[in-house]
Amino acid sequence: MQYERKYAWSVLLRLYHWAFALSITVLVVTGFYIHFPWTNTWLENTGEFPVAMMRYLHFIAGFVFLAALLARLYLLIFGNSQERISDFAPVTPRNLKSLAGTIKNYLYVSKGHEERLGHNVLAGTAYIITFIAAAVQIISGFYMLYPENVLIQSIGLSVTGPQQHARFIHYLLMWYFMLFALIHVYMSVWNDIVTGEGIISSIFNGHKFMRSR
Repeated sequence: MQYERKYAWSVLLRLYHWAFALSITVLVVTGFYIHFPWTNTWLENTGEFPVAMMRYLHFIAGFVFLAALLARLYLLIFGNSQERISDFAPVTPRNLKSLAGTIKNYLYVSKGHEERLGHNVLAGTAYIITFIAAAVQIISGFYMLYPENVLIQSIGLSVTGPQQHARFIHYLLMWYFMLFALIHVYMSVWNDIVTGEGIISSIFNGHKFMRSR
């Protein structure tokens, strides 16, 4: 079987992907520590401030997370044809049919599904959900970070309710992102092995391999 090497992902999308992935990693690690600072009793009277440092790293990663999300928002509208939301959103008859075929393929009900240079519709749907979850995560995070800002507080209150609710939602969404990351890595490796499209390498060099027609 012959494959053609085709350009799929722009530099900006690849930068977004790695900024998003690395910021999530830092946010999860520091978030767990902020939630339960397990070293506090070990460092009494040492002059160390681990919680303050973890909070500082958490805030920096949060701004990277925001920047990555804004970059992806730009690409959803102005990116190349396979990066735009119109390519994979499950709202057209073609995409809905593709979504059903992909689900059947992953469940081993049928063999094969529509090949796309960009995201398949199932992955695209998951990314849309994750994008919305990321937006809520950012709103809840800034809601807790800037209690003196009237605009941020009003937005946070309308989206999550009181700050106690925002903190709980922020914590739950952290688990969502961890689960998403695990599934994302697994499915990427699975697809790379089964289809030979070079999905993993494409996020480094921007190119995928599509079967010649």
